[in-house]
Amino acid sequence: MTEISDFLAAARAQVGRVLAERKGVVCAQEFQRWAAAVGDLNPLYLDRDYARQYGHRDVVSPPLFLSKVTNGVSFLADLREDGLDRHNELDVPMPARRMAGGEDYSFHCAVYPGDEITMTRVLTDVQHKHGRSGEFLVFTIEETYVAAGAVTAGRMLRRVIAR
Repeated sequence: MTEISDFLAAARAQVGRVLAERKGVVCAQEFQRWAAAVGDLNPLYLDRDYARQYGHRDVVSPPLFLSKVTNGVSFLADLREDGLDRHNELDVPMPARRMAGGEDYSFHCAVYPGDEITMTRVLTDVQHKHGRSGEFLVFTIEETYVAAGAVTAGRMLRRVIAR
């Protein structure tokens, strides 16, 4: 069995490395379906005239949808047993037992249909911790979402706990 300490040095050597870069185009129908599915019926997302009354050039994408713009299509054959797409796995040495450790989002500007978004994912930190059930690692990943014109539309900090 591999020890936590075996992963620690290898993972820390990856800090600062770009793990993924993806592009996508914001599509009104996709974000409107997403908003309806999560029950967020804000008229800014659904009604162009309403959005223009509030100074927007078009309907506005829901902020949390930003992280979905650059996702590709997930095929059933590409899913792990837990339902996550193997193509979205972090290419970093880490123990096999993992769980989500939280996400923090910040949004900087409105995103509209037709905007091209570039997502860059970087490993920013790896911490060694001790808890009631033993040692574990906390990986911090930052995703930056940039719209055309090099405007940062948003950021997400995600933590993954591995033991």
